[in-house]
Amino acid sequence: MRKIWGAAGLAAFALTVSACASSASSTANTPAAGGNSSSSASAAAGGNTVTAKTIGSQQVLVDSQGMTLYWFVPDTSSKSNCSGQCATYWPPVTGPLTAGSGVTGTLGTITRSDGTKQATYLGHPLYTYIGDKSPGQATGNGKNLSGGLWWEMTVSGSTPAANAGAGSTATSTSGAGGGYGY
Repeated sequence: MRKIWGAAGLAAFALTVSACASSASSTANTPAAGGNSSSSASAAAGGNTVTAKTIGSQQVLVDSQGMTLYWFVPDTSSKSNCSGQCATYWPPVTGPLTAGSGVTGTLGTITRSDGTKQATYLGHPLYTYIGDKSPGQATGNGKNLSGGLWWEMTVSGSTPAANAGAGSTATSTSGAGGGYGY
């Protein structure tokens, strides 16, 4: 019993340390991918570039490390609704960003409740997903976590059809709201 508890305690400690490290990386110094310190320096210097990449059948935005960028349905064009534990799993992308190859929409920033700047695309606050372990993955697409749905940020700004699940094709939005559902 003692060895089992010791292993469980060690696993809990490792998760706590990992969560604290992820939480710290979701602050203003977070590069788009939540990556290494050289990326943090690049982000601080305004060197964060997003580009278009085909993942599955969609043209989506990826950060300078090739990691898929996401948007959160409960957000608005001026406010992120992902903080605390949510931001540990969905690190906010620090802005401002530079448009790279294939990026045709408007990039901007919002100010988060902690005072940091978060990048936006077509009015959607942007995030990465801790579950994506390598470039080209979109494992967060269509997930219903942290109080709402998460979608990969398509270059066109399209959003999934009302009955769409993860991996389905998207339909284009029009008008104000950018797919926020209001």
